[in-house]
Amino acid sequence: MPAELIINSNQFETRVALVENGQVAELYVERSSDRGIAGNIYKGRVVRVLPGMQAAFVDIGLEKAAFLYVSDIYRPMNEIEQLLISSCEHEPEEEAHQDGAIENSGCEYAEPDYRDTYNDIPIEDQLQEGQDILVQVAKEPIGSKGARITTHITLPGRNLVFMPTMDRVGVSRRIEDEDERKRLRDIMCEIKLLHRGFIVRTAAEGAEKEKLESESDFVAKLWQTIQRRAENASVPSLINQELDITLRAVRDLFTKEVDRLIIDSETEYRKILNFTETFMPSLRNVVELYEGDEPIFDAYGIEMEIQRALSRKIWLKSGGYIVIESTEALTAIDVNTGRYVGKRNLEETILKTNLEAVKEIAFQLRLRNLGGIIIIDFIDMEKEANREKVWNALRDATHKDKSKSNILHMSELGLIEMTRKRTKESIGQVLCEPCFYCEGEGYLKSKQTVCYEVLRDLERQRKEFYGRKILVMVHPEVAAMFCDEESAALERVEETMHALVSVKADVSLHLESYEIALLDSE
Repeated sequence: MPAELIINSNQFETRVALVENGQVAELYVERSSDRGIAGNIYKGRVVRVLPGMQAAFVDIGLEKAAFLYVSDIYRPMNEIEQLLISSCEHEPEEEAHQDGAIENSGCEYAEPDYRDTYNDIPIEDQLQEGQDILVQVAKEPIGSKGARITTHITLPGRNLVFMPTMDRVGVSRRIEDEDERKRLRDIMCEIKLLHRGFIVRTAAEGAEKEKLESESDFVAKLWQTIQRRAENASVPSLINQELDITLRAVRDLFTKEVDRLIIDSETEYRKILNFTETFMPSLRNVVELYEGDEPIFDAYGIEMEIQRALSRKIWLKSGGYIVIESTEALTAIDVNTGRYVGKRNLEETILKTNLEAVKEIAFQLRLRNLGGIIIIDFIDMEKEANREKVWNALRDATHKDKSKSNILHMSELGLIEMTRKRTKESIGQVLCEPCFYCEGEGYLKSKQTVCYEVLRDLERQRKEFYGRKILVMVHPEVAAMFCDEESAALERVEETMHALVSVKADVSLHLESYEIALLDSE
């Protein structure tokens, strides 16, 4: 399957699109003013312990305290033994032995074992208010919720994920060849550090032992550096920052299945070349610098796909359509026949529409990064066999999705309930904000998004506007942002175009609308 990684990078925003068969499959956006924190490691302080929820709030220096569940707390095995003994002191000796006194035989233990052990110890016996702990952000703050954190630190590399709090080796399920899985597992068991764990990533398929050993040494040394920093750091403070979106995309998405990577920033292009030379020299030759006159996302048709990803209604080729509505609690997707009337009978028409909708739904889940609880209302079908066909089609269509999902069987009402793992905000939440025209019942493009669309439009017409005087008419709130937060971005565009751009507020314009005109004449 031909795939390309297209990266649009400038001073104010970086956008990454994974294109499969000419269609955008995944889209990621990171703004310089709002860089993501997932994967960051912090030294934090426990501010509140909640025994009733078996969770705690931890101050890591963000606006909202982060949330830590009891199952996400790591303790060294000797500390676990002491905690278990003290929590069982009131029980008879025989019962205490049955309930979990641990024999440390030196053997590897699997992930479920340590989690079950930790869950036996109440959080109030593991954490106290005012205690300093080292944590990693597992999920970005989403909506009104703070970040979810864990003390089970993971350090991802190109081929391996280092897990310093575990003593096990895992191999990605996406590596399907059993002989290759065994080979990789045997290699990692040989080079694995004492009481340290690794997950072998999909990109490691076919990798030699020397390469894996070199990367394991690199991430192990990084962990030692993080520990030293944490010892002397103040609280709260950032100890280790995850890679920026460009290098994360190279590390996580630039696999053997991707034919080429194309980026339009020379600075980022050089950075990618240095990264690939160190970690993936075999892919260095398929990295390209885009130098076309047309903006890169326009040239590859991605800009149009982004607009489609923000639409509430998505039309199907047959004439049917789906409607996607997201709330704080869940996402509802409704399937309709629309203009499609079929050729034979009603049941066949409905089945074809539902099967076509399945492909579009799976595509939109990845593109929009929708997560949490998802309810899909398919058109009612009378035959159980047809309902089973649609369920199987949905399960197969989500197979390529990197985010784990759980799909329940279709009900007699035509509803399918599913969950999809959510670690960060959806594309709609990143690019949009609640609509003040309808008092928050809908969404508009944010003022920042409109600002960046104007800047991109100016760059798109660089030849025509070069060295000229330009007037940009925008909504007053967008004009205010250009004069304040985005003034530096506007100045940089003026410098690159050797132009003078004047921004004027127009109350008659919709927030998402703008007009660009030349002030001077030839």
